[in-house]
Amino acid sequence: MKKLIQDKTYFLKDMLEGMKLTNPDVDIIEDTVVVRSEKKKQGVALVSGGGSGHEPAHAGYVAQGMLDAAVCGEVFTSPTPDKVLAAIKAVDNGDGVLLIVKNYAGDVMNFEMAQEMAQMEDIAVEMVVVADDIAIEDVEKRRGVAGTVLVHKYAGYLSEQGVALIDLKEKVETLLTGVRSIGMALTPPLVPTTGKYGFDIEEDEMEIGIGIHGERGITRTAVENAENIAQRLVKRLVAEVDASEVIVMVNGMGGTPLSELHIMTKYVSEQLVSHGKKVTHWLVGDYMTALDMQGFSITLAPHDDSVLMALKAQTESRYFNS
Repeated sequence: MKKLIQDKTYFLKDMLEGMKLTNPDVDIIEDTVVVRSEKKKQGVALVSGGGSGHEPAHAGYVAQGMLDAAVCGEVFTSPTPDKVLAAIKAVDNGDGVLLIVKNYAGDVMNFEMAQEMAQMEDIAVEMVVVADDIAIEDVEKRRGVAGTVLVHKYAGYLSEQGVALIDLKEKVETLLTGVRSIGMALTPPLVPTTGKYGFDIEEDEMEIGIGIHGERGITRTAVENAENIAQRLVKRLVAEVDASEVIVMVNGMGGTPLSELHIMTKYVSEQLVSHGKKVTHWLVGDYMTALDMQGFSITLAPHDDSVLMALKAQTESRYFNS
């Protein structure tokens, strides 16, 4: 296995230690919980997290204007409830805590358990679940993918504006009613903790509707050019997004060159125009990855002026290019 690692057992530990060396604005507590080194004195505290392998999510968004803590599990593995609880207790300042969770059974279960434990200690904790992946037809089972990062930014902005916990949760859930994503891949990720690829695929094939944990897509087809790929994905998205104006994220999966993301952006734009959609803001880059998977996802987010302002607002996260 060709990976720049010391030992697969220490993948998470070594990664977090290296990240801490380059970012004095965060601290590591409980071995796997990343928190802001200067605790926010007021405003709803935001906690997210999940398995590692999605960098810069989620630890890269622990910064002014975004998250207060990220709970890091092992690669593609949910963090345990005790770690989530430690994060909640570390960042709570009396104004309440909002948990931002992707819709995977393990994540939802463990964050819910931590929420209940924190509430027993009289900490006000609410939770939102992101389920933006339209590759899954059953709405209840839709996965949380790149749209989660938009929630981190929007909620971070609202917190800094002094929006109270329940109101903040409601505003985030309103945003989530319209956010839709879908992804594709040319290659699977090589998972360092197992030494195995997420799935097998031939050189001339591609997967449509992949997940971010190495899950294969819903459809496998012959590799197509950029325009045809954009056409496939945008057609699926616009069928579920009525808004005429949208924020668009073109998100790399970790192994896709920025040049190719920009190529896809061109053809995604053309397809959106052909469907009568106006793009009010672009986000292009690696936001929610799947290790070294070569592929990308598109997220459409209908919005009002406050959402657009929030996504353009300043943040000290070096990984959120607004």
